[in-house]
Amino acid sequence: MDDRVLAGTAVVAVLISLLVLMYLGWRRRQRHQTHLPRPLAVPPDMGSPVLSRDVFYVASTVVDEPLNRVAVSGLGFRARAVVVVVTGGLVLRIPGEPDAFLPAADLIAVSRSTWTIDRVVETGGLVKVTWRLGSTAIDTYLRVMEPADQASLIDAIDHIIETPSGVRNEER
Repeated sequence: MDDRVLAGTAVVAVLISLLVLMYLGWRRRQRHQTHLPRPLAVPPDMGSPVLSRDVFYVASTVVDEPLNRVAVSGLGFRARAVVVVVTGGLVLRIPGEPDAFLPAADLIAVSRSTWTIDRVVETGGLVKVTWRLGSTAIDTYLRVMEPADQASLIDAIDHIIETPSGVRNEER
């Protein structure tokens, strides 16, 4: 057999093996996260729209475990998305996935971030939304398409976050 054919066959075999291992690793991650529920569907009474922004959905990770990517439906992969802030929470629209609703009562904090799993940007280039998915605290990272829109998104989210007393930030 020709050395080039043998080398080509070896490379293809290694690539196929890597793809199979990646698939098995992803399935294992999903099995280990079966305790996490799917994000809520958008309710008909979600409140009035406050702000809408085009974003890159970067990742969701478990709070204090920045390398533990959340693999539940709709949150496992990077994509272009639209985030809509409504008085009742956030709607995350990722094409090809069901819209996810993050109720205001489940929102914990919003801030800027510089890195997350497999993504580093300029200082404060990501919007980090900390929220509860079931009983697990999650950090969701968004990159606003227009950098000038980042402050208005953070402000809009901050205004709908409820404090421990149940009072929203805009009511304080």
